[in-house]
Amino acid sequence: MKEKVKKSDTDWKQELNAEEYHILREKGTERAFTGKYWDHKAKGIYNCNACGEPLFLSDSKFDSGCGWPSFFQPAQEEKVEETRDKSFGMYRTEVTCSNCDSHLGHVFNDGPQPTGLRYCINSASIDFEEE
Repeated sequence: MKEKVKKSDTDWKQELNAEEYHILREKGTERAFTGKYWDHKAKGIYNCNACGEPLFLSDSKFDSGCGWPSFFQPAQEEKVEETRDKSFGMYRTEVTCSNCDSHLGHVFNDGPQPTGLRYCINSASIDFEEE
């Protein structure tokens, strides 16, 4: 198993813009329908915007109507980690990059088959690489 990316807050702030830092490192979220990938339809792979780890394939992206990029599964299950999130008086499951612990979004049980899952991911958390 490879070693996780570990950087200081100062290093992350130098590498990420203010919005990316807030979302990826402080567990923020972008407003619905404002991110660059919510309605993106090109073929390729979505990588972690902080460390470049491949996270989601375009083949698993679908239009959930929620205003954020939605996927029914990660590229590989071990690429993301899931943690119970009780913030804002809700019970949700947070999704983070397993390589650098950056916040990506949340996963819900209301997605399409074959998984029934909806990984609701912030556009600022991912970077697209076209096929």
